[in-house]
Amino acid sequence: MEKSPKAEQTTAGGHAENLQLSVNQLIAVTEPWLNEEPQHVTASALVGQQRAVTAIERGQRIRSTFSHIYMAAPHGIIVEDVIQQMCAEQHWSSAEMRDWVYVANPEDERAPICISLPQGTAENALIGLWEYLEKLPADRQPIFDRLVSTYPSVEFRQYLTLVADKLFDDIPGTELATIVVSHTEPKAWYFCDRVSQASLFGDIRLQSVEGTISSELHLIRPGALLKANGGTLVVHAMQLLTQPELWKQLKHILRTGRYEWEQPVNTQTAIHYEPDPIPVDLKVILAGGRELYSQLQDYDPDFANIFPYFAELNSFYPTQNQAVAPYFDYLAYIENKARCRPLNKGAKAALLEFSAQLTEHQKELSLDSVALIQLLEEAEVLASMNGVPEISANDIKNAQLEAQGRDRLLAELNWQSILEQQVQIDTSGDVVGQINGLTVVGIGGVEFGEPSRITATVHYGDGDIIDIERKAELSGNIHTKGIMILTAYLANLFAKQEPMPLSATLVFEQSYHEVDGDSASLAELCCLISALSESPINQAVAVTGAIDQFGNVQAIGGINEKIHGYFEICQRRGLTGEHGVIVPKSNVVNIHLNAQVREAVAAGLFKVFAVSHTTEAFELLMNVPCGSADNTNKDTLFGRIQLRLQNANASQHSNEDPWWRRIFTRTSRD
Repeated sequence: MEKSPKAEQTTAGGHAENLQLSVNQLIAVTEPWLNEEPQHVTASALVGQQRAVTAIERGQRIRSTFSHIYMAAPHGIIVEDVIQQMCAEQHWSSAEMRDWVYVANPEDERAPICISLPQGTAENALIGLWEYLEKLPADRQPIFDRLVSTYPSVEFRQYLTLVADKLFDDIPGTELATIVVSHTEPKAWYFCDRVSQASLFGDIRLQSVEGTISSELHLIRPGALLKANGGTLVVHAMQLLTQPELWKQLKHILRTGRYEWEQPVNTQTAIHYEPDPIPVDLKVILAGGRELYSQLQDYDPDFANIFPYFAELNSFYPTQNQAVAPYFDYLAYIENKARCRPLNKGAKAALLEFSAQLTEHQKELSLDSVALIQLLEEAEVLASMNGVPEISANDIKNAQLEAQGRDRLLAELNWQSILEQQVQIDTSGDVVGQINGLTVVGIGGVEFGEPSRITATVHYGDGDIIDIERKAELSGNIHTKGIMILTAYLANLFAKQEPMPLSATLVFEQSYHEVDGDSASLAELCCLISALSESPINQAVAVTGAIDQFGNVQAIGGINEKIHGYFEICQRRGLTGEHGVIVPKSNVVNIHLNAQVREAVAAGLFKVFAVSHTTEAFELLMNVPCGSADNTNKDTLFGRIQLRLQNANASQHSNEDPWWRRIFTRTSRD
């Protein structure tokens, strides 16, 4: 529903102090979480993952061609630990896993025969086979009976019958048998995290004997698929899918339930060596990212049929609707992985702060195991250097500072160029048509915030907003969309009855790379309002936020990097109490500011304002009420703009020729 200018003014009428955030709103409050810590904890990697755990449990209970699983694992999740714990808690079975051996074929040296045996019995069974063949055929029956009763296997019985009248000399080749897979210590699952033809499927090696290329039984090498046969195989999805032939081969095996060995190939010689196919019955879990899952759904019609179970691991633990106590089980798992000394209460509070900071949400805690382990490992080093028995809050905070310091070189170089005025950023005074927007810069895997000077000028025209970034082909699609939205907002305010006779230009000064995203649209709009109303903007306050067509301020990303980046510039120039930032109110829950910023806010040297409508930002920056867009009150921002538009319209009409002169001029031309 469209808002009237009066309604806008009413919603924007709050004082600056009502929009200013307190120190407690600038970071997650950990005390209520600490109060929920249980006396006894059990280390667990599955905290917060019940949805994925249930999906995998359902998939494990169904053993068919069409019941395999895709597990979406965010960065930082240690897949092996998650799978290992699920295996233990869900009691994944290894009972169906069998040993596999190849034996020489008395009828065809190039086609070894495949035999399955009860798990862990392959070596003894082959010893029994050797004893069987050592006996004369007439004396073999007792051994035959013992072997078939000790090692129940249809294939083994058939082979004993096949060679019942054969001697060693009757069996071609130099080898009697080889063990391909033996489960002396059965594992219910195997993980193939470095995918290749050999590591996933196995291969048949070649040998050269006196210039002759050949293969033997002992050169048959199994891959993870055969080792996991009868159990569960976990495969690194990205590595598999970047090798299309292997992906096709896996799908074929799962559909047919048979593994056929690839023919050994040499660039100089081809050899025909074809062992029996091995029956395959296993559960496959592809472990990869969410985006990869979406791509497979879109581009591979077979994928949804073979992998119908989707198990998505969570990257965060929501505290809004779940008790925090289980999260301490997860922290116990993290401490065990980090092999660190105990954490005191202050350290746990600091760790919870860091965990919430990783999620960029004050009501969520991170499940990024790798990031948390890395922090604790560094804190452990600092504690050991100090010779203390426990990790303290200072150890946690110093570990954070050291990690941040290692990534700050590029940021400091950029900030230094601003301090030296090589890049012009004003952080004091008042200027018409100029504002500091907040941006996030990403270089070489490092992201940091810095202010960017945005300027606007106004001239006679037809109401267009000329985006110089777009004209120079330095504007991304989303930024261009933001410009169109703010154009619509201005038209909705000031061009309802007749076109605006003024146009404006907007530019990011000293920007030499592509500008994208809509997070600068609030700053750009404030800059335009300043230029149109000829009202100066307080340069000490920087702005970030997106807008809609009705002037509502919307959430953006990178809020913490942006605030920290602007604070660094202001602090190095000297905080005066005037400095601050304006951010969307809907982003307050995402704010996690460091101790330096919070101390400055507490001392009144830096301010963070949260706005929900553009008019609130206008009034904060220009210290003038917005008023109504329907009148020409020069004491309000909108009134000044309306007055200027009317004067521009009147000036245009006064420059037109009188009606009688236009008539006679047209007649004379005719």
